[in-house]
Formats: sequence, C-alpha cells, structure tokens
Amino acid sequence: MSLKNLSVTNKIPKFFQSKLKNKKINQIYKKFEKSLNIDKNFIVAVSGGPDSLALAFLAKIYSIKKNVHSKFYIVDHKLRSGSTDEAKLVQKILKKKSIKCEILTWKGKKPSSNIQSLARTKRYELLFAKCDKFKIDYILTGHHQDDLLENFFIRMSRGSGLKGLISLDKKIKNEGKYLLRPLLDQKKKDLKFISKSIFNFFVIDPSNNEDKFQRIKIRKIISEFKNNGLDEKKFHKTIKNLKHANTIAEYYVAENIKKNSFFLNKKNRLILNKYFFQQPYEIIFRAFSDSIKKIGKKYYSTRGKKIDKIIQDIKNDRLFRATLGGCIIEKVNDTVIVRKEH
Repeated sequence: MSLKNLSVTNKIPKFFQSKLKNKKINQIYKKFEKSLNIDKNFIVAVSGGPDSLALAFLAKIYSIKKNVHSKFYIVDHKLRSGSTDEAKLVQKILKKKSIKCEILTWKGKKPSSNIQSLARTKRYELLFAKCDKFKIDYILTGHHQDDLLENFFIRMSRGSGLKGLISLDKKIKNEGKYLLRPLLDQKKKDLKFISKSIFNFFVIDPSNNEDKFQRIKIRKIISEFKNNGLDEKKFHKTIKNLKHANTIAEYYVAENIKKNSFFLNKKNRLILNKYFFQQPYEIIFRAFSDSIKKIGKKYYSTRGKKIDKIIQDIKNDRLFRATLGGCIIEKVNDTVIVRKEH
C-alpha cells in the first residue's frame, strides 16, 4: 500500500475501518464508490430512514478517501409532532459516528393538501440554498433500487409519458445543480443491513402506514405483484429499454429548443417561433415544459394537464395570455413569449 493510501486509511475513523472489513459492507461500499464516481464537494440529504443513514455512512467514507468536502443536512418539515426531537436524535447518532449534520427547518404555514409533493419541493429549496452558500453543485439523495419500481407505478397511475415513467435517474441537472442518486442499484434490504450494522438504528416513518398517501397504496400493490411472481430483473430491463428511447427523444427536444427559440438573457425572456410548435407532440411538450421551468426558475416541472391545455390553445390560436409555473405566456402573431411572472 502506498504512503498516500495509508494516509487516507488513517483518516477514516477506526470504527468505520473495522466495519469495512465485513465482506458484505465492503461490497456495498465498492458498488457505491463506482456509482458515485465524482471528485467534487457534495451535500448529503439525510432523513433518518435506513436508506439515508446508509448513504451518510457510505458518503462519509467516500469523502475521506477522495479528499473532498461533504456536508450533511436533515430537513425538519414540522409536519407532525415529534419531528424536531426525531431530527435531533438522528443528528446525535450521526455525531457519535463522526458525521456532523445540520438541521434545516421548514418555517411558515404548512399545506393541508398535496403534502408530500410540497414537502419535497421545500426540502430541495432548503438544500439548494446551502449549495449556493457554499458553492457546491452536487446533492446526494438516498433513493434506491426499490424506489425505481414505486416511481414507475406512481407515474403510470398519473398517466405520465415516457419521460415521467423513467424520471428517477442517477444524475439530474436542475438549475445548475446536480441531484445524484448513487444508491439506485442498491437494494433496500442491503441498506437496512448497513444502518443496523453501523448505527443500530433507523427511523420508521409513521406515514408508511397511512393509506391516504398514494405512495403507500402503490407500495402495497407492488407487494401483491411480487407475491404473484413479478420478475424484477425483467422490469429493470424494461426501464433500461425505455431510457434508450428517452435519450432519442431528448436529442430532438434539445434540437427544437436550439433551432426554434431565442433567449433574451438580460430580460430573462424566451421567444418561441412558430416552428417550435410544429414538431411531434412529445417534442413540443417537453421543450415547452423545459422552457417554463427555466424561465420560472422552478425545481420541478409543471403538471402535464396544464401544459397540454396551453399547447392546444397555442396551436388552435386561442391563447393570448396565460400564467403557468411562475411564468407569463403570451402569443403575439406567430410568436410565443415566455417571461417570469412578478
């Protein structure tokens, strides 16, 4: 072993070093290291669940070995009683294992509907603010292999198109930041093994038993499919094939934006010419959705039904002025102007 490698090994806490001697843990880490494969500073989103605690352990070792800075954050949404105490407990447990973690709090009035979606949006807003503060472009999340299956069925139940069905990817660029999911090829049972072995602890989210949330309903449906012989290997092969098709679609979306739109940087306006709306519908839809997201500076795309209606209005010469996704959309003769709503 080289002197450099010896130095890195010495920096890894002895407790972690001893755990890495476990064959299964070492295999999981090697798989994680290959999946992440960056040499930049990063932020880690921690929730206290088994997947995110496993991510914290793996990311801490990675940051030491690769000599990059890592920052860990728990978001306390304050959506249920006891959430603050729970966040502090997770923070304390991580600190005992040499992982310093800061708690970020969602302040202000909480929603009464669409709770999980809005909470996710707020979580990323808080994390992106930390990225801006420390000039970090990468955020690691704990999404794993089982989440791919759940996401597919959730999006299918909403009538999503190709892009929506395969939207959970290892790397997504958003507002100049990169959301990384280095655990997407890891199984949840292996991440539970890591959490139990390293921390002897993980939080069980009480909402996992509440049927009012769509994700929980879908989770139970998937369980029934598995009991009836769902072949997960074939499912992941299907996802892979869909991703190949999506790559082709993305190419033509980029071409449409490049050739048929013009961005006025100083005014933060996007001009779309008539040819922008003369492409195959899927290409128009994606390019228009991306345009609204860019000008509106949103973390997530606007729901498809609203975008679809405006596209139809534009194509049928019905649209004069509309608002969507934080943008004002106006049609002037054969040109559509997208600008930020004030």
